[in-house]
Amino acid sequence: MARVRTFSDEQSRLLVNLRQRYETWIDAERDLAALPYDLRRKTVGGHEYLYNIFDRGGNGKSLGAMTPEKEAEFESYHGTKAALKDRIRALRPALAEAAALYRALRLPLLSSDAGPILRECDRRDLLGSHLLVVGTNAIAAYMIEANGRIELPDETEDFDLAWIAQEAEEHERRVWDMLKAVDSTFTVNAERDFQARNARAYEVELLVAPSRAATLGGRDQPRPVPLPEQEWLLLGRPVDQVVGCRDGSPARIVAPDPRWFALHKLWMAAQAKRNPLKRPKDRTQGLALLDAVAEAMPHYSLDADFVDALPDELAPYYREWEDLTQVPRAGGW
Repeated sequence: MARVRTFSDEQSRLLVNLRQRYETWIDAERDLAALPYDLRRKTVGGHEYLYNIFDRGGNGKSLGAMTPEKEAEFESYHGTKAALKDRIRALRPALAEAAALYRALRLPLLSSDAGPILRECDRRDLLGSHLLVVGTNAIAAYMIEANGRIELPDETEDFDLAWIAQEAEEHERRVWDMLKAVDSTFTVNAERDFQARNARAYEVELLVAPSRAATLGGRDQPRPVPLPEQEWLLLGRPVDQVVGCRDGSPARIVAPDPRWFALHKLWMAAQAKRNPLKRPKDRTQGLALLDAVAEAMPHYSLDADFVDALPDELAPYYREWEDLTQVPRAGGW
């Protein structure tokens, strides 16, 4: 069984502090993002109107002629916006200090490219409600959940997200608008339309379970192919952690239940259609993550109830792990 190298007391304290500071900062960022892009006065035909501006190009719509009520709305908006910007500026130094200490203490790191995407997802309140991190980038969150390092690669040169919204999406380009806000050079791969790629060749893939495919906006991009095996990653209880990136910035990850993620990895490693270069890594990750759950995540139980709930496709991989680790069989096989 792979051993989890428990974080030191100093590392654990830093993780708590980083999360607290990040949550305070992102709450202010969400409040700012919830405001209109801008409210402006415009004079048309000698009359003054209040306009809701949508973007940098100045596009918008009239909210009607200026009245005392509209004037109060205008002043309140700009006062609130200025106060939020001041609050965010005041919070950034403490957050940056905690993120720098995170890196100095050699805690699990994400790539610098993943951070802006995750922060924009969180700013738009998408993590856990609309999107999950389902690729290797999730490993960093699992390490923090286990309060220790798992000897596995914890980042890749691409980024996998799963669409998980349960209700039909009114905003038809939620994912695409998020990606373009991060980097305007993102384009959809013409040969693989479930994948977006920016000018630096950083790739973002969007995945979806068949049960959630219909909730994605009709004009959203990338366009994922519904995969039945993605249903397994909707089960259980997600992991929610704040991690550090290589550039010294923080980001939040919401990832699938580690038990189901691990079994999904073992299943993928056995699929002939899977890239043969990725299958060994899938197997290593799946086995090591189950080890970590058994050793350091007692709140993710591997008891008889969990084992009895395993679908036929995954049960053999759990049995294989039990045989390799020589743990008692929870399900009584």
